[in-house]
Amino acid sequence: MPSPTPSQTTAPAVPTLQDAQQSATNAASWVEQNWSTWLAIGLRVVLILVIAAVLRVMVRRAITKLIDRMSRTAQAVDGTALGGLLVNAERRRQRSQAIGSVLRSVASFLILGTAGLMVLASFQINLAPLLASAGVAGVAIGFGARNLVTDFLSGVFMILEDQYGVGDVIDAGVASGEVIEVGLRVTKLRGDSGEIWYVRNGEVKRIGNLSQGWATAGVDVTVRASENLDRVKAALDQVAERMSKDEPWNELLWGPIEVLGLDSVLLDSMVIRLSAKTMPGKALTVERELRWRVKRAFDEADIRIVGGATAPMDGETADPTATTAPPSAYANIASPQAEAATPIPPVAPPAK
Repeated sequence: MPSPTPSQTTAPAVPTLQDAQQSATNAASWVEQNWSTWLAIGLRVVLILVIAAVLRVMVRRAITKLIDRMSRTAQAVDGTALGGLLVNAERRRQRSQAIGSVLRSVASFLILGTAGLMVLASFQINLAPLLASAGVAGVAIGFGARNLVTDFLSGVFMILEDQYGVGDVIDAGVASGEVIEVGLRVTKLRGDSGEIWYVRNGEVKRIGNLSQGWATAGVDVTVRASENLDRVKAALDQVAERMSKDEPWNELLWGPIEVLGLDSVLLDSMVIRLSAKTMPGKALTVERELRWRVKRAFDEADIRIVGGATAPMDGETADPTATTAPPSAYANIASPQAEAATPIPPVAPPAK
């Protein structure tokens, strides 16, 4: 194969001085034509970021002042008698912190998100595909983390509505106990036996708050049907009047102890019901003290309290062998009854 001749080869073009001057002139002309546009875009972006940062700081500071004012109001009431009943400092503090955290996060997301979209729009970027992609991603994340979103939203509304707080005794359906911590996703309860329950806010369908308003203490006293009702009522009235005046029960009782009357009458007993309005969460304590005082008063008045199985009347001695079954004749294998009940052994066939 013949080698190419020098005339057939193409030598690389070497830029000349005139080409370099032309390129520099074009670049300078492009910069001269577009520098004002780029400067305007840069100033617009800087202005957007500065306004967003200042607005974010102002909004967060306003939210913090609002939360601090709520906390100071709670602390001012906490030193009074009403504050001791209706306001719990830890409950108010956690509720304020949770509300402030939610409000600050929402404000930051809205302000910074709007500023980011405005910056992208300043660079002439089409936001329609970006918003469509964000919408699809949001739907996918919502389906994947729907339980988390449900817990979070339930916690937000629960805190805003102040359904319960730290120190309250609640029945959440899935668990019950005293609230020791309230979060946006999980509520911590301490049960009656000391166990700690972690309840997701999204799983709570109904709440029974036993610490709001007032509670009712109810005590049933069962006496014999032959007792004199006037003597029984007089003893109960004396117990109610004395307990309403003694400390600290006069503070725990928010109303007089009432003898409601006969709740039921049976053949050998009758049930008398007592009721009283108490401080929230103190009904069980009042019931125990009331039973203690009723028992002592009935012992002094010789009034007998019965319950469960029927109690024998005075003068009657219970027969200890009444519940014992009589001996069976079949227990002795030598008795005629046992021999008569013995099966007859089979007779072998005669041998052939």
